[in-house]
Amino acid sequence: MERVQELRELILRSAGGAIRRELAEGVRVGVVERGSRPTATMTNPSMTLVAGGRKRTSVGDLDFIFGPGQFFVASLDLPATGHVANASPDDPFVVFTLALRPAVIAGLLLDTVDVAEPPQFAGMAVAEASDELIDAVSRLIRLADNPADMAALSSPTEREIVWRLLTGPLGGVVAPIGSANSSIAHISRATTWMREHLADPAPVEVLARHAGMSVSTFHRHFRAATSMTPIQWQKALRLRQARILLASGDATVAVVASAVGYGSISQFSREYRRTFGRAPGQDSARLRGNRSSATGPLTMDALTLYLLDQVDDA
Repeated sequence: MERVQELRELILRSAGGAIRRELAEGVRVGVVERGSRPTATMTNPSMTLVAGGRKRTSVGDLDFIFGPGQFFVASLDLPATGHVANASPDDPFVVFTLALRPAVIAGLLLDTVDVAEPPQFAGMAVAEASDELIDAVSRLIRLADNPADMAALSSPTEREIVWRLLTGPLGGVVAPIGSANSSIAHISRATTWMREHLADPAPVEVLARHAGMSVSTFHRHFRAATSMTPIQWQKALRLRQARILLASGDATVAVVASAVGYGSISQFSREYRRTFGRAPGQDSARLRGNRSSATGPLTMDALTLYLLDQVDDA
């Protein structure tokens, strides 16, 4: 645990009091100092290493709990619900996150002999971080102290981190991200299409065609990868994107509902309240008021860390 403690102090120093800091493209650290209620978000292919605190993430009917010295990998875009409990300024939730790029993984797969078998649910998994993985992450964070070092050395250090992931206990979750013929890659094509056509209907026949699968095979692999049906996945994405639109602009509830594919405002309001605990108008006013001093564009990741740092007294 000594290495984990050193990583915790390194992230706290690097974050500099911010909830979230981007060290480089796809490389970020986060510090959450207050507990939160469950917060809906979307994962992306990424690895998150926890250096302090504990978090619960739910995907469909599956729960993942991870704490100091553990890391989790998400292999594709997944509608998830996250919850940080009992965090405080003296004992915050402290994390490092690295986006997992298919090109980097694909290049390293050529040199990988043995990869662990993927778990039954291949969309997300948790494991203990090795000393080698923690050391590589620590070195990547330290590079941020010198922009020239980050520019010159971040790529080989990123490759080392990905290599540790591929040859570690979750190699079977990481490897499919870089394999164009894996079921994860095929399902990702369908989820990418749904992201790009957020307001459009998504007939399963169309999704299966984009995934390059038969309808029955697509249904089976989609459920195995995401723990939900394509319709459930699309609804979760629409609602999460609606929350970003409501929090970051002046659009009305009716305009946002239409923008994310809802023809009925009452249905949108009903499902929004069920997911986020408040009606769209109430949630929008609260989010805009609390973010009045914030700067920069609002993304799903930024909104998630922001919400996790809020005390929700509803």
